[in-house]
Amino acid sequence: MPDVDVTALENGPYSVTGPITLHDYDGRAVEVPDGGSVHLCRCGGSGNKPFCDGTHAAIDFDGTLAN
Repeated sequence: MPDVDVTALENGPYSVTGPITLHDYDGRAVEVPDGGSVHLCRCGGSGNKPFCDGTHAAIDFDGTLAN
């Protein structure tokens, strides 16, 4: 089985690579673009949730991870 990797990008989205299935809160499948990777919104401001649309840069999102 291929690996899935999730990386929090500095002040940006989560980068997810590998084969994934994504579901909404009701359990419905969310279409994932082909290509093996997606960027999931971490700032909460995307107009294309759950995917990143670059809003984090416009709102100066601070994505510092808590330790």
